Amino acid sequence: MKQRYHYKTIFSRVLSTLAIFQFMAVCAFGQAPKPPGAPPASAPKPQYPPYQKVFEGYKEVTSRGADMPSLMSIWTRKKDGQMLAAFSAKHMRSRYYIALTVASGETYAGLQAGEIYGYWKQYDKRLAFVVPNLEVRSSGEKEAKMSVNRLFTDRVLFDVPIITMLPKWGPVIDMDSLLVGKASTFFGFSVRPQLSSIKTAEAFPGNVELAFEAPNASGLLKTLHYSISTIPSNTGYKPRKADERVGYFVTYFNDYGKYSDDENVVRYINRWNLQKADPKLAVSPVKNPIIFYIEHTTPVRYRRWVRDGVLKWNKAFEKVGLADAIEVRYQDATTGNHMEKHPEDVRYNFVRWLNNNVGTAIGPSRVDPNTGQILDADIILTDGWIRHYWKQFHKVLPDIVTEGFSPETLSWLNQNPQWDPKVRLAPPSQRNHLMALSRKIGALPYGGHSIADNPNKLLGDQEYDGLSGRTSQVNGMCRAAECKSMDIAMMRFLAYLEEEEEEEEEEEEEEENKKKDKDADSEEKEDKVKKAAPKKKKSLLDGIPEDFVGPLIAELVAHEVGHTLGLRHNFKASSVYTRDEINSDEIRGKKPYANSVMDYLPVNMKTKSDKQGGDFTMIDIGEYDMWAIEFGYTPSSNPKDLKKILSRASEPGLAYGTDEDTYGPDPYARRYDFAKDTLSYAKNQIELANYHRERILDKYVKEGESWSKARQGYEMTLSFQARSLSMMANWIGGAFLHRDKKGDPNGREPIEVVPAKDQIEALDFVIENSFVDKAFGLSPKLLRHLALDKWWDSFGPFDEPAWPVHDRIEGIQSSVLTMVLNPSTLGRVYDNELISDEDDEVLTLPDVMSKITSNIFMELEEVNDDEKYTSRKPLISSLRRNLQSEYLDRLIQFATRSRMAGPSSKAITSLSRLHLRKVNSKIENLLENKNLDDYTYAHLTDSQARIKKALDALFVM
Repeated sequence: MKQRYHYKTIFSRVLSTLAIFQFMAVCAFGQAPKPPGAPPASAPKPQYPPYQKVFEGYKEVTSRGADMPSLMSIWTRKKDGQMLAAFSAKHMRSRYYIALTVASGETYAGLQAGEIYGYWKQYDKRLAFVVPNLEVRSSGEKEAKMSVNRLFTDRVLFDVPIITMLPKWGPVIDMDSLLVGKASTFFGFSVRPQLSSIKTAEAFPGNVELAFEAPNASGLLKTLHYSISTIPSNTGYKPRKADERVGYFVTYFNDYGKYSDDENVVRYINRWNLQKADPKLAVSPVKNPIIFYIEHTTPVRYRRWVRDGVLKWNKAFEKVGLADAIEVRYQDATTGNHMEKHPEDVRYNFVRWLNNNVGTAIGPSRVDPNTGQILDADIILTDGWIRHYWKQFHKVLPDIVTEGFSPETLSWLNQNPQWDPKVRLAPPSQRNHLMALSRKIGALPYGGHSIADNPNKLLGDQEYDGLSGRTSQVNGMCRAAECKSMDIAMMRFLAYLEEEEEEEEEEEEEEENKKKDKDADSEEKEDKVKKAAPKKKKSLLDGIPEDFVGPLIAELVAHEVGHTLGLRHNFKASSVYTRDEINSDEIRGKKPYANSVMDYLPVNMKTKSDKQGGDFTMIDIGEYDMWAIEFGYTPSSNPKDLKKILSRASEPGLAYGTDEDTYGPDPYARRYDFAKDTLSYAKNQIELANYHRERILDKYVKEGESWSKARQGYEMTLSFQARSLSMMANWIGGAFLHRDKKGDPNGREPIEVVPAKDQIEALDFVIENSFVDKAFGLSPKLLRHLALDKWWDSFGPFDEPAWPVHDRIEGIQSSVLTMVLNPSTLGRVYDNELISDEDDEVLTLPDVMSKITSNIFMELEEVNDDEKYTSRKPLISSLRRNLQSEYLDRLIQFATRSRMAGPSSKAITSLSRLHLRKVNSKIENLLENKNLDDYTYAHLTDSQARIKKALDALFVM
């Protein structure tokens, strides 16, 4: 019998089934269906606002890359300076490189202002920029890698909200809020975002170029340029390990996967990825030449010399098989050539010209911090070094006389600011302020040496910028142009005088010819006039002969290009040839007179006594430059090939010493020195100064000109004199340093003491040209004409109208005493006594002290008992009395052991006491002379009282 179901039973089962489905829905979705009659459910709230709404009023920046999408999708609303950026999933995984430049609004606008390397990472609704930890890595076993990755993590630099999602792209961020609002994160200073405007917005497949103009806190409008790109991978670039025998900037990291001291720190040289177009050819064009664009702001009259300086390096590359490695293009506003290219764009390398009246040149580069591959370089040239006719005495001289001071000496001067040349050469009204400032600052690491006090983020402020505090070193400051500016000022000075002398000679010659031709036939006279060849006028660039300043520009550019190729300074380059060799037919016009353009090379100036003049400046890159490029860029990575190249390090033409060596004992590792026989060059400088001092009043100041020009000219010669004194003081206690490795052919000992003969000659030179009155070429007539124009905007209203002769000369003499009697120099003299073999002739501490004391107090030995001395003709001149008082101050302080530091302090203390007693004894004998003038008598009795008091205090101690 068939089963029959009642309709109620069927309906009940249906309801049960629906209940089961409802229960399942609640379990699956957490929400039960709404009962019949309930209001309709609202749509789920979107995670981001609709992109159509967000992008209202914005215009997309079209990619300029052959129908390829840009690196980022950029949208702008220029009316209020708004910018949005969207990222693709592909590029979110990339490593980004943000190159920063302040494009306008400051003295060094256009100089690379740093770079940031990292990647984007999404945290829910925020996008963070993360900087990887590249300073510590591990190339060892997997356990070491895991440990290093856990301990040395990456760092979030900044994060921003995601404001929407763009279809086919991805996260969208407020770009102006990031780049303008967080300017301090990028550039170190803030701007006012509410007043910002978009200056540049360009998009390319591999980079975007974005720039905003906004006022800083003081209202000065600045343009902040961001060149954002990705670093290409798989380019075939192979890092090359650095070697201390050749000077390259390096990219370095600590490898904690290695356990050998020699392997813990890995250093790769910074260099370009240059590859042959055809590897089978011995010399092949390169696939990817380094192209420099000469900016349109460069004066047309200088462009060919700039180009010449850039291209000088091609011969070094060709030697290693890379033809035409460097190319040059002119950017030109008139023709429009290359005007679409931004110097701030990381894809282009520019030589930029800044009219900022600053005498400098800088050649920084940007580097892949993983490998050391150079990605971008921009050279900055400024007009000031050519324009500078004269620099203020107080700004130039302190830098000259403190050149090469070690951290030890600077630390000692911090404790004894009264002996600091920067204090003693400052105006008297400023000295107490400077000493108080020094006391307020207190002790500084390494004495405040610039190598320990450089802002590594921003470049161009200090000498060692870009060398420390960075994974990849770059050239962040260069004073090569400053060296040239001083010499150009002197050459203008000399040319001014020579022009006057040439005119006089021509007038004399004309008068003589008139006398000879007085009785000659008028027709013969006419023939002579016709046959006489007209004198060729020199081609001038801004008042300077082109054949002088043109090669100087080319050399300076070559120097900066060398930096952009990865090369560091080489301050031993000038030590290859003697002055006679430099000025000989064998070198002049045929080969460069130094082994590298990476030195700060002064102009080769000749004097009237020089038989022959050589080239003013370097006419090409040097032998060391060729060798350095060979090591860095030879295509072979075979260790044997590189070892063979490096084994030449001991060759004389490959001498190398860089910035860190300049405050060491090697007298050749020196800025602004010249020639192998440096003493000959120093004498040449003194001869030039003396020769032209005699002509300042008659020849230098011309009719209608202010007499303040005489003051400028004299102080210029004084600066040259001080430079020579500083240069030669560095030879005292000196030792030549060599980087040869054990086993190098003809390898030298790493430390070689400077021969005693050379040290003694240097000490004699310093004494003769600073402690004797006649060394300064002063006369009453000259002093009466060293006037000063009073301008609020120039020298200031507080300077003395008459040149303060006693103050200035005492400042120079005090500085010279500091050059010699400082802990570093005296410590080196003392150490050299032990370093030298027993039979070697050695300059000792007693030698130095005795020579200085006997010269400073020479008048105590040269008294004429028959002569009556007067206040107008004293036994000891006013300049010498000041010098003697200054020296006594030091001897007394040294004798207490409270003012000298270093290993030589005990010996210096004992010797100082000995010399105080000797001087006191001589004073006692001299005071018996009844013919002494009041000045001398007062000075000597005062000196005797001071010595006696000091010696008595020592016995009490």
